[in-house]
Amino acid sequence: MAKNFNDLVELLQGHRVFIQTHNFPDQDAVASAFGLQELLRHFGVETTICHHGVVERAVTSNMVAELGIEMLSEEGGETENLGEEMNARDYIIIVDSQKGSGNIDDLIGDEVACIDHHPTFVEVSDYKYMDIRIVGSCATIIADYYRECGVEMSENVATALLYGLKSDTRNFTRGVTQLDVDIYSYLFPKSNHQLIRKYQAAEIEYSELNAFSDSLRNIEVYNEVGFAFLDFPCKEGFVATVSDFILDIDLVKFVVVYTRRPNGFKFSVRSELDELDAGMIISEALKDVGSGGGHKTMAGGFAEEDKVLAMNFDFNKVIQNLFLNVINKVPPHGLTIE
Repeated sequence: MAKNFNDLVELLQGHRVFIQTHNFPDQDAVASAFGLQELLRHFGVETTICHHGVVERAVTSNMVAELGIEMLSEEGGETENLGEEMNARDYIIIVDSQKGSGNIDDLIGDEVACIDHHPTFVEVSDYKYMDIRIVGSCATIIADYYRECGVEMSENVATALLYGLKSDTRNFTRGVTQLDVDIYSYLFPKSNHQLIRKYQAAEIEYSELNAFSDSLRNIEVYNEVGFAFLDFPCKEGFVATVSDFILDIDLVKFVVVYTRRPNGFKFSVRSELDELDAGMIISEALKDVGSGGGHKTMAGGFAEEDKVLAMNFDFNKVIQNLFLNVINKVPPHGLTIE
């Protein structure tokens, strides 16, 4: 249940505070952490933004640099440096993710708060402050705090939040709620639209063009459900970009894109059909081999390689059937692979 933002400020008083995003933060995660950091600073609470992994997408890195966002990161997800900065008494606010979601590593500090816009698939009872709303972006929630508190935000914060909102809703084509629309109107006059246009124009990197071509050769479509195995090293963000791209193909209404990771497979799922809930489907499909979750329109997950291969050496057939067996229960999408 959401609480008043003043409750969060009161909770954090007298503590060293970290704002943690998911391991490979995207535009919405970075913008949300940045906006929250600046708002808390207004109330006298200093924070440090942190994450495991890396900021993979060039457009996100450019946003971080140009807007002056400082983030404590760990190349490759190692924990030594964060361990030096953080102790068990420090407070952590998780943004744009939740404990047990599979895309965020556990840190030594105390996760006292969670602010997120994804559905909950693993219940956590020990947050002291929790604001989870099913809206288009986490940036929407952070901007709503500014609006409710009557705090003026800087142009950099407004620009980051508006770009995060536009990115996670794919320019207002998925998962949009009335609150997202209201927040867009609130942020629009405060933002630097030249910067936002610059970021949006660079979301696909030149170096990725060959990878896009390779991924298109591997698409298999079964009754409007598209599968693509990316059989080459690729970044977390690229997997999501490819899944968005494939969804634009006219015969595809539901997309499962996956690639190898150490000891398993990373998934990105997209849906444009109301009856096929991406978050629920990936959660059910991977429950015996890994974990997954997300929104009705977009979701992610991870499957352990040994569990997948134990079902059949042909992992592509296993993965396709894991998803199609769930989709088969939702008429009229019924098909499995022999």
